[in-house]
Amino acid sequence: MIELVTTDGVFALDGGEWAVTNNIWLVGNEREVIVIDAAHDAETIMGAINGRRVKAIVLTHGHNDHINAAVPLREFVDAPIWLHEADRMLWDVVWPDDSPDRALVPGGVLQVAGHELGVLHTPGHSPGCCCFHDVASGVVFSGDTLFCGGPGATGRSYSDEATIVRSIREKLLTLPDETIVHTGHGESTTIGAERTNAIFA
Repeated sequence: MIELVTTDGVFALDGGEWAVTNNIWLVGNEREVIVIDAAHDAETIMGAINGRRVKAIVLTHGHNDHINAAVPLREFVDAPIWLHEADRMLWDVVWPDDSPDRALVPGGVLQVAGHELGVLHTPGHSPGCCCFHDVASGVVFSGDTLFCGGPGATGRSYSDEATIVRSIREKLLTLPDETIVHTGHGESTTIGAERTNAIFA
């Protein structure tokens, strides 16, 4: 069971602000879920959780629009927040008096309701970006690393285009073409569709 929740808010970095709609993904079953990203509105996410046990709140990266509901959500559901330690400086801008509970480690596996989500470290959009690959479902949750139409943005602090392209080539384009890519913003896509982008040639 994979469910999509969307919330609206502001992405802020390097002195700029942009209105954004974020995708939050719930993975699990009718009893328990993992929440992938916690954007803007903890109460909306709580409504989608609908009383189920939350095993973890896992963050694809540390930009404010993916973490700004994480601490309030943790208070509601009493679940640990996971973030790659390389994005701690981004976390500290939003939550200077709080901390994630656990560090995402490349090659680690998050388990919920029969799903096993493998942790793929995919730096480039930010140093600690991670994707989560659900092998059994044929799905990868890409955050802001890979979108329908190409790589995530790399024009701001702590980002690098060559790094994100290498991450996608080495970690995501090695997945089967039929793998569904559930993104952090916008429409889902597939590995096969994105493989044709000239930037990856």
